[in-house]
Amino acid sequence: MVHVPLTIDVAAIRKRTDKAQTAFAESIGVPVGTLQQWESRRRQPRGAALVLLALLERNPRLVEETLGQAA
Repeated sequence: MVHVPLTIDVAAIRKRTDKAQTAFAESIGVPVGTLQQWESRRRQPRGAALVLLALLERNPRLVEETLGQAA
């Protein structure tokens, strides 16, 4: 079971993946503007996006390992 926090530091998670905002947003399937709002803390991710980010916090290479995307 994965503990899903109520708030999450999206910028820190993205930086751990070594991806630019555009590449990270594309890899998790959200618009860049949404990612920017999460990173600036104007909005918080919810639902499936929050779960995915919590998983990425534990394993920054999860998307590449699971979907076979290039780093």
